[in-house]
Amino acid sequence: MQEGTFPSVSSPGVTAPADKAADHGDHSACRAVNDVLSRVGDKWSMRVVMNLDRGPMRFNELRRAIDSISQRMLTRTLRGLERDGLVSRTVTPSVPPRVDYALTPLGQSLREPVQALGDWAMANRAAVEDARTTFDAGCDE
Repeated sequence: MQEGTFPSVSSPGVTAPADKAADHGDHSACRAVNDVLSRVGDKWSMRVVMNLDRGPMRFNELRRAIDSISQRMLTRTLRGLERDGLVSRTVTPSVPPRVDYALTPLGQSLREPVQALGDWAMANRAAVEDARTTFDAGCDE
Protein backbone atom coordinates (compact mmCIF):
# COMPACT_ATOMS: atom_id res chain seq x y z
CA MET A 1 0.00 0.00 0.00
CA GLN A 2 1.21 3.46 -0.81
CA GLU A 3 2.30 5.68 2.10
CA GLY A 4 -0.32 8.29 2.98
CA THR A 5 -3.24 6.12 1.88
CA PHE A 6 -5.48 3.69 3.66
CA PRO A 7 -8.08 1.18 2.52
CA SER A 8 -11.53 2.66 2.12
CA VAL A 9 -14.13 1.08 4.39
CA SER A 10 -16.83 1.39 1.74
CA SER A 11 -14.77 0.00 -1.14
CA PRO A 12 -12.36 -2.81 -0.27
CA GLY A 13 -9.13 -2.67 -2.20
CA VAL A 14 -9.61 1.00 -3.08
CA THR A 15 -7.41 3.51 -1.30
CA ALA A 16 -8.20 7.07 -0.40
CA PRO A 17 -5.80 9.86 0.55
CA ALA A 18 -5.00 9.95 4.23
CA ASP A 19 -5.85 13.63 4.53
CA LYS A 20 -7.79 15.36 7.28
CA ALA A 21 -11.14 15.06 5.50
CA ALA A 22 -10.85 11.30 5.06
CA ASP A 23 -9.37 10.90 8.54
CA HIS A 24 -12.21 12.87 10.15
CA GLY A 25 -14.75 10.09 9.57
CA ASP A 26 -12.57 7.52 11.29
CA HIS A 27 -12.01 9.80 14.29
CA SER A 28 -15.73 10.50 14.60
CA ALA A 29 -16.52 6.79 14.52
CA CYS A 30 -13.79 6.07 17.08
CA ARG A 31 -15.07 8.82 19.37
CA ALA A 32 -18.61 7.46 19.11
CA VAL A 33 -17.46 3.92 19.91
CA ASN A 34 -15.25 5.14 22.77
CA ASP A 35 -18.17 7.12 24.19
CA VAL A 36 -20.41 4.04 24.27
CA LEU A 37 -17.63 1.77 25.55
CA SER A 38 -16.79 4.19 28.35
CA ARG A 39 -20.37 3.79 29.59
CA VAL A 40 -20.60 0.04 29.23
CA GLY A 41 -17.05 -0.47 30.47
CA ASP A 42 -17.62 1.50 33.65
CA LYS A 43 -17.48 -0.81 36.66
CA TRP A 44 -20.59 0.62 38.31
CA SER A 45 -22.65 0.61 35.12
CA MET A 46 -21.95 -3.05 34.54
CA ARG A 47 -22.83 -3.97 38.09
CA VAL A 48 -26.13 -2.09 37.79
CA VAL A 49 -26.92 -3.81 34.47
CA MET A 50 -26.15 -7.25 35.86
CA ASN A 51 -28.26 -6.63 38.96
CA LEU A 52 -31.20 -5.32 36.94
CA ASP A 53 -31.00 -8.51 34.89
CA ARG A 54 -32.95 -10.08 37.77
CA GLY A 55 -35.83 -7.66 37.18
CA PRO A 56 -36.86 -4.14 38.19
CA MET A 57 -35.38 -2.86 41.42
CA ARG A 58 -35.81 0.15 43.65
CA PHE A 59 -32.88 2.47 44.34
CA ASN A 60 -32.14 1.14 47.83
CA GLU A 61 -32.39 -2.48 46.64
CA LEU A 62 -29.73 -1.71 44.04
CA ARG A 63 -27.60 0.09 46.59
CA ARG A 64 -27.71 -2.89 48.96
CA ALA A 65 -26.97 -5.31 46.11
CA ILE A 66 -23.89 -3.40 44.93
CA ASP A 67 -21.25 -3.39 47.66
CA SER A 68 -19.36 -0.17 48.28
CA ILE A 69 -21.28 2.06 45.83
CA SER A 70 -22.18 5.42 47.31
CA GLN A 71 -25.62 6.95 46.96
CA ARG A 72 -24.16 9.74 44.82
CA MET A 73 -22.35 7.30 42.48
CA LEU A 74 -25.44 5.11 42.10
CA THR A 75 -27.54 8.18 41.28
CA ARG A 76 -25.01 9.34 38.66
CA THR A 77 -24.70 5.85 37.20
CA LEU A 78 -28.45 5.36 36.92
CA ARG A 79 -28.87 8.78 35.28
CA GLY A 80 -26.16 7.98 32.75
CA LEU A 81 -27.66 4.59 31.95
CA GLU A 82 -31.10 6.16 31.61
CA ARG A 83 -29.71 8.88 29.34
CA ASP A 84 -28.06 6.23 27.15
CA GLY A 85 -31.34 4.30 26.88
CA LEU A 86 -30.13 1.26 28.82
CA VAL A 87 -32.27 1.73 31.94
CA SER A 88 -35.82 2.99 32.41
CA ARG A 89 -37.07 4.82 35.48
CA THR A 90 -40.71 4.38 36.48
CA VAL A 91 -42.30 6.56 39.16
CA THR A 92 -45.44 5.18 40.79
CA PRO A 93 -47.47 7.87 42.56
CA SER A 94 -47.72 6.97 46.22
CA VAL A 95 -46.56 8.39 49.54
CA PRO A 96 -43.60 8.30 49.36
CA PRO A 97 -43.33 7.94 45.57
CA ARG A 98 -42.08 4.55 44.41
CA VAL A 99 -39.31 4.61 41.82
CA ASP A 100 -38.30 1.44 40.00
CA TYR A 101 -35.39 0.96 37.63
CA ALA A 102 -35.38 -1.69 34.92
CA LEU A 103 -33.38 -2.63 31.85
CA THR A 104 -34.78 -1.42 28.56
CA PRO A 105 -34.65 -3.75 25.55
CA LEU A 106 -31.36 -2.04 24.64
CA GLY A 107 -30.04 -2.67 28.15
CA GLN A 108 -31.16 -6.30 27.96
CA SER A 109 -29.22 -6.68 24.72
CA LEU A 110 -26.09 -5.66 26.63
CA ARG A 111 -26.39 -8.48 29.16
CA GLU A 112 -24.96 -11.21 26.94
CA PRO A 113 -21.76 -9.40 25.88
CA VAL A 114 -21.19 -8.18 29.44
CA GLN A 115 -21.67 -11.70 30.79
CA ALA A 116 -19.26 -13.06 28.17
CA LEU A 117 -16.65 -10.46 29.11
CA GLY A 118 -17.12 -11.23 32.81
CA ASP A 119 -16.75 -14.96 32.11
CA TRP A 120 -13.58 -14.28 30.11
CA ALA A 121 -12.16 -12.16 32.94
CA MET A 122 -12.86 -14.87 35.51
CA ALA A 123 -11.39 -17.61 33.31
CA ASN A 124 -8.24 -15.60 32.58
CA ARG A 125 -7.60 -13.67 35.79
CA ALA A 126 -4.75 -15.98 36.86
CA ALA A 127 -3.04 -15.63 33.47
CA VAL A 128 -3.38 -11.84 33.66
CA GLU A 129 -1.93 -11.81 37.18
CA ASP A 130 0.98 -14.01 36.04
CA ALA A 131 1.64 -11.68 33.11
CA ARG A 132 1.59 -8.66 35.42
CA THR A 133 4.00 -10.31 37.84
CA THR A 134 6.39 -11.20 35.00
CA PHE A 135 6.14 -7.69 33.52
CA ASP A 136 6.65 -5.97 36.89
CA ALA A 137 9.68 -8.18 37.64
CA GLY A 138 11.24 -7.08 34.34
CA CYS A 139 10.63 -3.41 35.19
CA ASP A 140 12.69 -3.71 38.38
CA GLU A 141 15.84 -4.57 36.45
